[in-house]
Amino acid sequence: MAPALLDELRSIVGADAVLTGPDIPRKHGSDWSKLPEIMPLALVRPASTQEVAAVMRVCSLKGQPVTPQGGLTGLVGGARPSPGSIALSLERLVGVEAVDVAGSTMTVHAGTALEVAQKAADEVGLLLALDIGSRGSCTIGGNLATNAGGNRVLRYGMARDLVLGLEVVLADGTVLTSMNTMVKNNTGLDLKHLFVGTEGILGIITRAVLKLHPRPPGTLNAFCRCPDFAAVLRLLQASRERLADSVSSFEVMWPSFYDLVTTRLLHLRQPLNPGPGLYVLLEVAAFDLDADAARFEALLAAALESGTIADAVIAKSQREAAEFWAVRGAGSEYPRILGEINSFDISFRRVVIGEVVDELQRGLRVRWPSIHALVYGHVGDGNIHLIVNLPDVEQQPKDEISAFVYEVVRRWEGSISGEHGIGTRKLEYLGNSRSPAEIECMRRVKRALDPLGLLNPGKVLP
Repeated sequence: MAPALLDELRSIVGADAVLTGPDIPRKHGSDWSKLPEIMPLALVRPASTQEVAAVMRVCSLKGQPVTPQGGLTGLVGGARPSPGSIALSLERLVGVEAVDVAGSTMTVHAGTALEVAQKAADEVGLLLALDIGSRGSCTIGGNLATNAGGNRVLRYGMARDLVLGLEVVLADGTVLTSMNTMVKNNTGLDLKHLFVGTEGILGIITRAVLKLHPRPPGTLNAFCRCPDFAAVLRLLQASRERLADSVSSFEVMWPSFYDLVTTRLLHLRQPLNPGPGLYVLLEVAAFDLDADAARFEALLAAALESGTIADAVIAKSQREAAEFWAVRGAGSEYPRILGEINSFDISFRRVVIGEVVDELQRGLRVRWPSIHALVYGHVGDGNIHLIVNLPDVEQQPKDEISAFVYEVVRRWEGSISGEHGIGTRKLEYLGNSRSPAEIECMRRVKRALDPLGLLNPGKVLP
């Protein structure tokens, strides 16, 4: 980098907040995608919106590309530095600014860890509904930039649905402050939606106003086995009819997933003995524990009697509920069990998911007979995860596997990304889910807000 640019950046954020060369921690060279590292020319760590804006003004004048970084927990390379870019980390832009109990809102800085924000809401008896497995590491800014989903989408929606207001720094350093705290505000274009889910290519989120919800006193959990996918859909429909919006999670695990993780991970307890069919982890938010428990048990009893459920067990304690969720959350153990994996986060209309999974597993095994193809996901919202590993090979055929999977997604009119975004890993397949007209419209928006193409170049748009 030009020494003059480095000097200007240091004058804005302080000399100790601009790192270069071997002083840059290696984690800033990539993210959880495990793509090869690309070390940034410099790591800049502003501590305020004003410093972010000043950094972007200087970079805009100098034509210097910038890669925004949050908690680096993304899986598609969205926070991996673009070649020739500086990394702008929001790790110093932290803190819960305010919690409005009466208004059920929280104002929070973008670098704040999700778990920190969750605890701040919990301390005043409210719930920040967004929840994902990386809660201790991921940040609010990254959650919003990728429109994170997670375990409670069925009841509370995606990250987009929890945002009331945003503060964003544009590519030229303009600060767009739209910290709306009202649920109803129809005053022209709702600009926050330009930045939620767009992975930092249009602007850098620095602060947010988030919607909070009443915190349920408890939850009810059941682990069930359904004879087939049609029965899974019947259970979901019955759950929503009988329990309405109190259904917070509806997680489904195919035998390929359940059998492997419960036999290869000895610390996991099998909630149910293996059998034919699919496994469902059902969670309900309980506001009246006795009444809700009675309705929950009646639902399961009726499902057992009708044959919708072949077997089921209800968690009798928080410890048992945690054991249920430990099975569903065994994803972090895949590399230890299988070695190198190829993971897919895809979405479809719920009614076709059973057929899609059958086609995916059958097609993969025809091509690679020894392949592991594990399937599970948030089927209540149409999102499934496919984990693929071919044993006993020197190199995983990732390109061939990806081409097959995303072609199936295209034919079934699904989404190549349910909740992790596009980044660089899915760039070439964006057209499998979005039309040429849609992609061109995205490009027009990008050109309007970032005409020099400085923000996160090479991401999202082919």
